[in-house]
Amino acid sequence: MNFRIGHGYDIHRTIPGRPLVLGGVTFDCDFGLDGHSDADCLTHAICDALLGAAALPDIGHFFPNTDARWKNADSQVLLEHVVAALRERGWRPANIDASLIAERPKIAPRLTEMKAALAKSTGLSIDAIGLKATTNEGSDDIGRGLAIAAHAVALIERV
Repeated sequence: MNFRIGHGYDIHRTIPGRPLVLGGVTFDCDFGLDGHSDADCLTHAICDALLGAAALPDIGHFFPNTDARWKNADSQVLLEHVVAALRERGWRPANIDASLIAERPKIAPRLTEMKAALAKSTGLSIDAIGLKATTNEGSDDIGRGLAIAAHAVALIERV
């Protein structure tokens, strides 16, 4: 098989006093996401999609929250490690499609920056990364602004 598809999902609660990082871009915001690394749920979902496509364990296996090396880590570095793990096994990303679900801040004005950061970390061209932003229309914790989530799918191909 020369191609494989994987799916990833991540969600983090919002907390005050921490930078908000999504897709490798820092937003000017009064809250961030709670997590061991920088808690970039979009990048984490993409990592899991790539790992799943290669039939590898999830992001928590490679970067456990019990390991001090990953405390406040830049998730783009984690993504680079994931891409390297794929390459070691004869795979490379072919494309990524992801959706970010947040009530605030407004994500759409920063999508191009986010795609550029993700392209740099994966080695993909910007046009091989689909990225969308939506809200939960006020429903559940995401809709109340208490969490941000992301879904991602990734296609990988044999090198």
